[in-house]
Amino acid sequence: MEFQLSRRSQFGANIFNTLNDKKVERLAKGLPVYNLSIGTPDFAPDPHVMEAAANAARDPENYKYSLTELPALIEAVQGWYRRRFGVELAPDEITSVYGSQEGIAHIAMALCDPGEVILAPDPCYPIFSVGPALCGARVEYYRLDPANGWQPDLDAIPADLCRAAKAMVVSFPNNPTCTALPDSFYPRLIDFARRNNIIILHDNAYSEIYFDGAQPGSFLQFPGAREVGVEFNSLSKTYNLTGARVSFLLGNRQVVQRFRAVRSQIDYGSFLPTQYAAIAALNGPQDSVALHRQEYQRRRDALCGGLDAIGWKGVCSRATMFAWAPLPGGRTDSAAFCAELIERSGVICTPGAAFGPGGEGYVRFALVLPCPRLGQAVEAVDRCGILRE
Repeated sequence: MEFQLSRRSQFGANIFNTLNDKKVERLAKGLPVYNLSIGTPDFAPDPHVMEAAANAARDPENYKYSLTELPALIEAVQGWYRRRFGVELAPDEITSVYGSQEGIAHIAMALCDPGEVILAPDPCYPIFSVGPALCGARVEYYRLDPANGWQPDLDAIPADLCRAAKAMVVSFPNNPTCTALPDSFYPRLIDFARRNNIIILHDNAYSEIYFDGAQPGSFLQFPGAREVGVEFNSLSKTYNLTGARVSFLLGNRQVVQRFRAVRSQIDYGSFLPTQYAAIAALNGPQDSVALHRQEYQRRRDALCGGLDAIGWKGVCSRATMFAWAPLPGGRTDSAAFCAELIERSGVICTPGAAFGPGGEGYVRFALVLPCPRLGQAVEAVDRCGILRE
């Protein structure tokens, strides 16, 4: 029996699953692997965070539907945003999501009717385009300009797209380009959104992973931001809680509350032990956040500096837990290059083409191995000779 399934569900294999298959093949042969593909932190959560989750998990009452956020969790988010960004948020300007990826995957259901336009950056993390498409929106790309530090080129967006767009995804610090924006960009973005009646969806998942003292802010700290948009922020990378899936949508009250109503049809609230862990992370000591940021910077220096020394020029990162690199030797096919690099050296990175047309010609490395292991990865790249061809 053959079923006629939806066209929008016709996706190829997730790039990270494909890369993982390559990894398994090499390991089965006893060959070394340096997996720098997926951004899963290798640091442990803080003990007080794990203890809060464990204590809550011992209470049978915490296995019932939560339905909504604990008041203490909303207060913890308010306090964190106040301390970190100087932003005061009302309780009805905050809602939790099951990880930023889930939030971005579903938010178009609250914003768009089928066929309406959402602008996504090119290149971008795949869910920025896949999520709206799954919700029935029409995705149109706007360009991130490599000649201008990968800033969005607002002036290059056609006027008819500006008029048609309901929302625009913006994400800085940026994955995959590993860049942050100057504060001067955000007032222009807010003015652009106001003039074109566009809702800004700002993903700030990497707000705490930045290098060389260049601390980024929040979209919401700029005047007028809450009139035109919302921001996602996540505990996944900041507190090494990727599997817990705890993030928040914050900002414009109308958008937040409409999205809360949509999610109430498909969700019964976050697992309560996870909420207690989040409260402990947000309210507790923040020392490990700074320590892990310093370690990411050491890894950035080890990888980027090491590759530069063996002839791979232009590998860089200003923020996030990744590094972004142009293909060496005039190559143009990032998927083919990554396959060859795995085969010859055991180093696994992500082809830039996985992030959209604007990512072709680049690869992304995840800074998820300690410095000595990154040094070995650099040596493997050098030894295989791929940079000398």
